[in-house]
Amino acid sequence: MRGGPGEAERRQRWGRLFEELDSNKDGRVDVHELRQGLARLGGGDLDRGAQQGLSPEGGADLDGGLDLEEFTQYLQEREQRLLLLFHSLDRNQDGHIDASEIQQSFRALGISISLEQAEKILHSMDRDGTMTIDWQEWRDHFLLHSLENVEDVLYFWKHSTVLDIGECLTVPDEFSEQEKLTGMWWKQLVAGAVAGALSRTGTAPLDRLKVFMQVHASKTNRLNILGGLWSMIQEGGVRSLWRGNGINVLKIAPESAIKFMAYEQIKRAIRGQQETLHVQERFVAGSLAGATAQTIIYPMEVLKTRLTLRRTGQYKGLLDCAWQILEREGPRAFYRGYLPNVLGIIPYAGIDLAVYETLKNRWLQQYSHDSADPGILVLLACGTISSTCGQIASYPLALVRTRMQAQASIEGAPQLSMLGLLRHILSQEGVLGLYRGIAPNFMKVIPAVSISYVVYENMKQALGVTSR
Repeated sequence: MRGGPGEAERRQRWGRLFEELDSNKDGRVDVHELRQGLARLGGGDLDRGAQQGLSPEGGADLDGGLDLEEFTQYLQEREQRLLLLFHSLDRNQDGHIDASEIQQSFRALGISISLEQAEKILHSMDRDGTMTIDWQEWRDHFLLHSLENVEDVLYFWKHSTVLDIGECLTVPDEFSEQEKLTGMWWKQLVAGAVAGALSRTGTAPLDRLKVFMQVHASKTNRLNILGGLWSMIQEGGVRSLWRGNGINVLKIAPESAIKFMAYEQIKRAIRGQQETLHVQERFVAGSLAGATAQTIIYPMEVLKTRLTLRRTGQYKGLLDCAWQILEREGPRAFYRGYLPNVLGIIPYAGIDLAVYETLKNRWLQQYSHDSADPGILVLLACGTISSTCGQIASYPLALVRTRMQAQASIEGAPQLSMLGLLRHILSQEGVLGLYRGIAPNFMKVIPAVSISYVVYENMKQALGVTSR
């Protein structure tokens, strides 16, 4: 590597590159000139690793730029790192990276991509049309361009930990091995839990209105949004709009923790500890993990519904509510509506995951030329669309669940099973009856998503979660 014609050729190549980038001909290349040069060469922005590499501790100041010797030293170190990475991806050590090796590398990081997608990634670097990448093509493409780590796809496209719209039926997010080893996974879960708590608190009046309309609205009792809010304020004052919010926030932590632990165990049972899951297997594992968490915390769901619907002075608090239900209705009351709740996981999680993965892959294929970071607006839009689609599909089961949880506390209400209640609603109110309360449910989506994302990002900074 030192001396000889190869070293001389490299230094000549680096010298030519330095002259091309040094646009003001002051003998130094700064970050601004690098960015301008990358734009001319058709590349993206510098990655953070490259920027840090240009400003070594005790070395040249980043704003002051690098002279030819410093620039050469930086490129030499970067080539060495690129060579190591090239060899790690070249699994059969034939000196070329093909589409199947790219696919395997993604899979090792928990990202399932098709051969067609792998070929598209390869095509962006393949200059000679051989549909393989040799060392020179790899080096020239990544020497100054952003070295996109495929773990970025996992990092930037978090879904269930980032967005909370009041439902915990989403499939848990994947965490890379690096995040698990460094402890970043639990910090992200804590950030997500805090974001969910503030998001639910901020949208609690709309959530209470949704439950109120699910249980009490009918053809004969036409509740609208303003009328429903006004009647709740008249009955219990402005504070009554937050009834049931305490336990709704309280159940976030145990549900998230149980679901995450169950998901990790089920993943190992399906594919083994070293294997990664395809989207269909993630759906199965996520649905089973969600069902496990819901089974354990379901009594809290029943308590949330009863506390949300309570009249002024009906219960002294959470424990009094639990005691009255146990005393009057027995322990089985804490699992009323359990069946439609668990069944609702399948359409919600399935459609939410399918839509989110479709939108994510479409964006990655069309726009991720330089970075896997979709930006705030794209992430929020994809998460909102997929979650809303999941809610529409599972809403009738959610409504039946809520009515079954509440029917014992309503005087004169028939005590019906899941199928009996479905038939009753359809015969009395038609299909629209299964979507009572969906308007306030949709109204809370955008504020809930906005609050949860802003809080999540601030919590990540407070907890020291490293950003890419």
